[in-house]
Amino acid sequence: MLNKYFTVKPEGSDEIIIQKSRFIGYVKRVETEEEAQQFIADIKKKHRDANHNCSAYMIGEHDQIQKANDDGEPSGTAGVPILEVLKKRNLKDTAVVVTRYFGGTKLGAGGLIRAYSSTTSQAINTTGVVKRQLMKEMIVKADYSLLGKLENALIQSSYILDNIDYAEFVRLSIFVEKDQEETFKTWMIDLTSDQVDITEGTTTYMEIDVDQHGDSSN
Repeated sequence: MLNKYFTVKPEGSDEIIIQKSRFIGYVKRVETEEEAQQFIADIKKKHRDANHNCSAYMIGEHDQIQKANDDGEPSGTAGVPILEVLKKRNLKDTAVVVTRYFGGTKLGAGGLIRAYSSTTSQAINTTGVVKRQLMKEMIVKADYSLLGKLENALIQSSYILDNIDYAEFVRLSIFVEKDQEETFKTWMIDLTSDQVDITEGTTTYMEIDVDQHGDSSN
């Protein structure tokens, strides 16, 4: 499992008009090629009267599945530009369909490439991008006298306080980035003079919104 990767929010769309042609970009998070193909088929059915429904998707931990389709546009002017946007923005498990209603003015190869690229970027920005960060749950059991100190320290830290369970002892569920478990334990022991009991819980991905206009390479 990757410690972190970028993908899109579940689904979204946007559109632009270029030289009277209407370009509608549809974006969806997909985890299998079957999901991507079904998404493309659904958009084609929705816009069966469109001139073109061009598409691309990139799936897999190492982007092992990559497909692009020009759907009747000149070769290399639609599907590949869509796919290139996904690559440039390092977006995994993402499918895009750009529907075009021809407005009567031919754009030429360069114009088509720019149109499909721009529509894809705008639709992704509107949908939103997230960083999926692999996190480890750390369960801290402590005396109630330490609760205030723990809460204040956690608020000012990069760790995520997910839940507090009030029982005989207070139990805090805290998420830390994978591979930071030992750093967290050391920090917690130093903070409380070793007056806490720490156990490891579940491992899960948590989603963090990122600037969809920025660089998704970190």
